[in-house]
Amino acid sequence: QVQLVESGGGLVQAGGSLRLSCAASGRTFSSFGWFRQAPGKEREFVAAISWSRNTAYADSVKGRFTISRDNAKNTVYLQMNSLKPEDTAAYYCAIDSQYSAYPGREPANFGSWGQGTQISVSS
Repeated sequence: QVQLVESGGGLVQAGGSLRLSCAASGRTFSSFGWFRQAPGKEREFVAAISWSRNTAYADSVKGRFTISRDNAKNTVYLQMNSLKPEDTAAYYCAIDSQYSAYPGREPANFGSWGQGTQISVSS
């Protein structure tokens, strides 16, 4: 099973930016996804990108976050701009269990998960 390691989390003021990275231990042709979970809330979809770089975003982050991937490095990135306090959560990257030309949004469809990295946005 492919292992995922996230990096790039931290504390930032509202309006600031952060960039998350997630490196996979092996090549994957499946979609990468980013999800987040705040205390007391369910894990929610943030963004996803297919092998061919089709993308999907949650409405709450559209226009502020950008997902990208480097297939040669087996790495996915999440550039987060104009951060808000409500973006505070643990962020997880994941790999879809099946190949699809278009990325999915359901956590249940993603079979490999990273350990998570914390993002805290202060007001």
